[in-house]
Amino acid sequence: MAIINLTQVIDRPAAEVFSTVIDVANFPKWNPTTASARKLSEGEMRQGSRFELEIKGFGKTVQELQEFKKNEQVRLVPHISMLVGGHRFRFTAQGSRTRVDHELEMIPKSFFKIFGSFMGMIGSKNLRRAADALQRYFQGM
Repeated sequence: MAIINLTQVIDRPAAEVFSTVIDVANFPKWNPTTASARKLSEGEMRQGSRFELEIKGFGKTVQELQEFKKNEQVRLVPHISMLVGGHRFRFTAQGSRTRVDHELEMIPKSFFKIFGSFMGMIGSKNLRRAADALQRYFQGM
């Protein structure tokens, strides 16, 4: 089992950072771990919105927004057979800046338990790359 935590501060308001994170279909524009993404559900971003992501090291997965609390928290949860977990984002306003607490949980299931440490290494690397890319995305604005 891997639970990986990372904290960063972004020089943008929480609403702006939250909006960027929940716009999962646009991940490939800034996130180097996401090769492609498309929205599967209709309407605005909300609890239960679903996407298909192609993530380096894991392939194509359907993922869903859960724990949706506007400008405060969201969890991106994959629907795949090899593991359960997800990427939780917590947003804390600090004036015009935002503290983002990431929690990536990856719990392998059945046969895939033997790949737990490998999944943890990929997850840790991907989380660091995604957080760095999110920082660069906002610095370039």
